[in-house]
Parts: sequence; structure tokens; C-alpha cells
Amino acid sequence: MTDPVDRFAARPLVAHYDAPRAAGEPDLAARLREAFGAAGHDPERLTLDAIAGIDQLHLGGRRASRSLAARGELVPGDRVLDVGCGTGGASRLLAAAFGSEVTGLDITPAFVEVAQWLSRATGLDDRTHFLCADAARVPLPDASVEVVWCQHALMNMPDAAAVLAEWWRLLVPGGRVLLHEVVAGDEASPLLLPVPWARDAATSHLRSRHALEALLTAGGFVPVAVQDVTAAALEWRRKHSRREGEAAASGPALPGPGLIFGEVFAEMGRNLRDNLAADRVRIIEGVFRQSSPPSHS
Repeated sequence: MTDPVDRFAARPLVAHYDAPRAAGEPDLAARLREAFGAAGHDPERLTLDAIAGIDQLHLGGRRASRSLAARGELVPGDRVLDVGCGTGGASRLLAAAFGSEVTGLDITPAFVEVAQWLSRATGLDDRTHFLCADAARVPLPDASVEVVWCQHALMNMPDAAAVLAEWWRLLVPGGRVLLHEVVAGDEASPLLLPVPWARDAATSHLRSRHALEALLTAGGFVPVAVQDVTAAALEWRRKHSRREGEAAASGPALPGPGLIFGEVFAEMGRNLRDNLAADRVRIIEGVFRQSSPPSHS
């Protein structure tokens, strides 16, 4: 069977999202287990509230995921593919709050390992399953999901057209794409780096909203509802920058993104805030429906 991950192509992303491990620290699961224990929580019995700081690594956190799910009109029993699932937070939210059957997919092995553990620890492993695979080569059959869900992942994917072709293949006829994505803004000055999705330009593949929507159209998807949610995302990032500064001075606490990205996360958060404020990046939330076959097929 063909390996669903091109290990060479995945190396820059794995190096970015699991940098502390590459620097010789314990693996991500071990770091998180130790942190939960230090905060007085049994790592094998956790609540969704306890893991909130590490389970949704995108602007807006659980609130943004709930907004996207409502816009996409999810119904119980929908089969959902969560592309770029990270540690699996959106997958668990969709299973717990919306009755979805979710398969999470990520190219970073450490994220998939942690996602599986956190789903077991929160009692959601019967409705969430995780694959380590490239989004352009998903080891699932045709027409196997009603919904493709993607939050802050396409900007890490250099060949978005190939990824969208997979989405079209995997969706049932008339299926939906629910997208919450970082896009390039109108300000042409260079992006302040590092940011949460990239330490340098090699792993950042930002596209303008117009370019992304053109790719979706060429990929056989029509917009149902698309909204710019940058203002809300910026407010959320400003609030969390303040919280992260306070948490750094208050001693042991529940784990947050710093345990995943390392000490550089504080700088990443500030840069993201400033990029949003300067219109170097924007955030869109949208629903797209599968329509005609891709124009390049």
C-alpha cells in the first residue's frame, strides 16, 4: 500500500509543528501529560474544558468552530473529514456538540498521536478517528463524507488544487466544504514572522480571498455563504495575547500552545495580532457546496 505521507515533503511542517521535539525535548504527548499532571489533572481522564488551551490551534478557538458549524448547518450523523485537524479539538467538538462522525487528518505524527489520546481521555474515541496522511492523498474511498471541514490549514499546503480535487472526490454528491481560513490581506509589506503556521516563508502559502475562491470554483465548488471575520479574530487574538502574558507569570497551569510550539509562541501570537491589525492577513469563514466536476479533471 502506498504511504499516505510523503515523508520528505512533510518534513518542513513536522519541523515547524513539533519543533521542541526536534530540539531534543520529550515528545509532545509526554510534555502535555506531564503538564496536565502538574496542574492536578489525570491525563487519562480529561474534560473538554481542561484541554481547551491545546485542542483548537486556530484563531477564535471553540467559538469560531461553533460559528462555522452553525453556518454549515451540520446535522447529527453527518460524516465529517477534519482536514489539518491538529490535536483534534474541532473533531471532538463536532462529535460532542453536533453528533457528527468525524475523521481527523493531519500530516504531523505527533498531532495525530495526541488527538487519539485526548479523544480517549475525554470519552470521544468512539466518534472521532484520526489518520496521519497528506491532504492531497487521503486514504479514504470516494463519496465517503458529507462534509469537509478545514480550519487554518490550506495556508500550509503548496498544492491547494490537488487538495481540493481530493475534497471533491471524497464528498458525496452535493456535499459541503466548511472553511475557516487565513488569507492574504491588501497590505503588501512582508508578513511579520514567525506566526503560528510558519517560522519562515517556506511553510507559508497564503493566498488572497479572491485567489482562494477562484481555486474553489475551478475545483468544482460554489459559494453558499462567505464572510470576512477578521475583526472578531483580531479581538480574540488581542485578548489571548494579554492572557498568555498573565499566564506566563502565574506558575503551573493547564497546558497551552507554548507547550506545542515552544517559547517562540508568544512572539508568534504578537506577530499574528500585528499582521491582522495591519491587513497583511485576513480571516474568512465560508460554506461551499460541491457542484460541477473540477474544471481541470
